[in-house]
Amino acid sequence: MRKQILVLITFLSFTAVISAQNSEYQKIEQTLSYYLDGGTNRELETVKKAFHPNAMMSGIQQGKFWETNAMEFFTKVIKPGPKQNRKTRIAYINVTGDIANARLEIEYPTFMFIDYMSLLKIDGEWKIVGKIYHRKSFENKSIK
Repeated sequence: MRKQILVLITFLSFTAVISAQNSEYQKIEQTLSYYLDGGTNRELETVKKAFHPNAMMSGIQQGKFWETNAMEFFTKVIKPGPKQNRKTRIAYINVTGDIANARLEIEYPTFMFIDYMSLLKIDGEWKIVGKIYHRKSFENKSIK
């Protein structure tokens, strides 16, 4: 009987941990979706939900390091208009406690952005605090 109780307690503990992890993944996925969907639909207010105000974004442009405040950048480039012709995908999410990272893929007809996001759980909410990106060009490629 003791062995059965011990197995049951272990199972319930494991189930609780998995459930909590799934909940955190879902919250992170929602934050990343604010960024992806907001960009696709050209909705700055939606994108703002994803980022901490001090989040930085970095990359290599024309062979040189480039960095700026993410929200200052998006405020300049996201303007109302028709939905963008692109596909988005969350390739993976890694979580350890109150930190996480994710790889996102944003595919346009002739190129793709690959974004690596760093997230923190701040006051109970997941926020993107850093973004690095790479732009990959395609030859004769179109979204189907």
